[in-house]
Amino acid sequence: MPFTNPIIPGFHPDPSVCRVGEDYYLVTSSFEYFPGVPIFHSRDLVNWRLLGHCLSRASQLPLKNVPCSRGIWAPSLRYHDGLFYMTTTDVAHYEDGRYVGNFFVTATDPAGPWSEPIRVVQGGIDPSFFFDDDGTAYYLSNGGSDPRYPNGAIALARIDPASGQLLSEITPIWGGSGGQCPEGPHLYPLNGKYYLLIAEGGTEYGHMVTIARSASPWGPYECCPRNPILTHRNSNTGPIHATGHADLVQAHDGSWWLVCLGIRCSSHRAHHLGRETYLAPVRWDAQGWPVVNETGTISLEMTAPTLPIHRWQPTPTRDDFSASVLSPVWNFLRNPDMENYSLSARPGWLRLHGSALTLNDADSPTFVGRRQQHFACRATALLDFTPGRDGEEAGLTAIMSNELHYEIVVTRRDGQRIVFVRRRIGDLCAVTASQPIADGPIELRISAEATLYHFSFRQGEGKFTELATGLTRYLSAELAGGFTGVYLGMYASGNGEAAATGADF
Repeated sequence: MPFTNPIIPGFHPDPSVCRVGEDYYLVTSSFEYFPGVPIFHSRDLVNWRLLGHCLSRASQLPLKNVPCSRGIWAPSLRYHDGLFYMTTTDVAHYEDGRYVGNFFVTATDPAGPWSEPIRVVQGGIDPSFFFDDDGTAYYLSNGGSDPRYPNGAIALARIDPASGQLLSEITPIWGGSGGQCPEGPHLYPLNGKYYLLIAEGGTEYGHMVTIARSASPWGPYECCPRNPILTHRNSNTGPIHATGHADLVQAHDGSWWLVCLGIRCSSHRAHHLGRETYLAPVRWDAQGWPVVNETGTISLEMTAPTLPIHRWQPTPTRDDFSASVLSPVWNFLRNPDMENYSLSARPGWLRLHGSALTLNDADSPTFVGRRQQHFACRATALLDFTPGRDGEEAGLTAIMSNELHYEIVVTRRDGQRIVFVRRRIGDLCAVTASQPIADGPIELRISAEATLYHFSFRQGEGKFTELATGLTRYLSAELAGGFTGVYLGMYASGNGEAAATGADF
């Protein structure tokens, strides 16, 4: 049956997948957002539902003052002997002056709860577990130092999966096929060989997937003569670019598949939705090497035979905040101060109480948002907010980072309540339109198309009034220089001091 890529759209990079019986689980990177490491469930590899997050407590994921696009990088998910293992890299947190680095958490149920982190002293990024058929556990990461590998290498050590203690020397085993930044390693046993799948070329337009094999996990490794087995680095006009950072899985029907990241550009060499998760079929040729989608590329519309399709109930596109906890689709910037959020103060509404922080701060302003997953979409919120003093504000935002964001905002200026649109692009920040408004609730809306955001509002039952627009490319990763994608969300701020009143959405 044909299927459509990306299988998980929007900012969901660095996918790692594992199978348990006829169930499939997948994790992706989350960087400075909390909770961290979303985990998905599928029964056909095409349709996925969000179960929750592996890192849902501040004790697992301290993100205070983490810069944009730092935090949690490239998780890997594996299952062994009744236990799920999720390992990842914390690239920004320090304890007692020491860089924390790699750690893992475990769970018997992928929906959680997950354990407290167990630290691993092996350095590098993009760690991954490998459990051999004899029960030996190995730990892989990039960052191996060896003069044979001037671009860096993949490193391997035996590990105690209960304590995280390394049981061998950390040994560089392969430096890749010649591309920069060998990373994202995964090891698989097949037909008496060990296959090492990695990413090379950096996670930009030259990204690619390469593979090698050996008779031993320790090497030496034979490079696939057709490397890279997946890349879009030679495509200048197609809709998909920067494919890489992949993971292989054998389905319960015996077929093989690959998940990877990729981007869709909204305009020439600019993408703002983030790196997304894609799926491609794999076959093994007569020489024992994998062939990805026959062409070494993937497309938006795929025609490969799939597993029997298993669709989940669609995730609701409307949230009336009638539950006692937020849906897992909602995320915070870094660790939130939960005193500024309430679902009970006014049942059926989410109350945000603005702190002194703003969206310009690399901190945790009062913000809750969800990934923008489609070029064409619309986010609308009913806001009941009477600023207690001039400068207090609340509204909707399209945010890539603390230096790149647009918002439509309600505030008070010279005693008059107004609605305005503001755009921050680097060190340029400007209000592009404003209008006085009457007292009472107001609907705010951000409508998106591939290259443009529209900001509008209405009071009562009339038509929406468009205040301003903003180009999507100014919220792109090419301009931001990071690894995330745009979030659409609600926020409130006292602009330098705590707000006197809450904002109800």
